[in-house]
Amino acid sequence: MKENKLREMSLEFSVGIIQLCESVKGHASLVNQLERSGTSVAANIHEANHAHSRADFIAKLQIALSDSPERML
Repeated sequence: MKENKLREMSLEFSVGIIQLCESVKGHASLVNQLERSGTSVAANIHEANHAHSRADFIAKLQIALSDSPERML
């Protein structure tokens, strides 16, 4: 299988987000939002790898970028 650094990094990021959320006590709604947005990045990158066209690929990566919790800071 071909190595895909972006996919690998996004998966590591998602796992880190899940571990962080498990360690936080209280503020359930904030933790829930962080978990959903943090894990959606990897899901959107996975979808981009199966895009129908170059434009579709770029659009899906832009969605992943906009979902990134780092952009919320």
